[in-house]
Amino acid sequence: MSIEAPADRRAHAKLRGIDHLLASARYSAAGLLRLLGETAFRQEIMLGAALLALLLIAGVSPAMLLIQVVLLLILAAAEALNTAIELIVDRVSPEISTFAKQAKDLGSFAVFCLLAGNLGFAVAALLLRI
Repeated sequence: MSIEAPADRRAHAKLRGIDHLLASARYSAAGLLRLLGETAFRQEIMLGAALLALLLIAGVSPAMLLIQVVLLLILAAAEALNTAIELIVDRVSPEISTFAKQAKDLGSFAVFCLLAGNLGFAVAALLLRI
């Protein structure tokens, strides 16, 4: 995990229209690339691919597949927020503290809840096929 200060502290000019949309897409792509550096996120991608493959093989409905994809995207968003919390806490509170531990534990719990939800939904979808 890398914690680096921003190189330029000047405020960026507010973009509008298509420039704003393109800048937002670049920021999102940068966030995804940063998140791909996290082992947990790569493991969640593998889990998601396995769940989707299993549901496809089982022949679940397109609606069930769509729900699983949405749940996986929510999991990815939670992992991104958890990583952001960890980065901020490490920057603000580099020493070991109860505050830092609790903030990180809460982010981790949010990810755990979504992992459980994803697995639970996949199991339910498979059981409905039996």
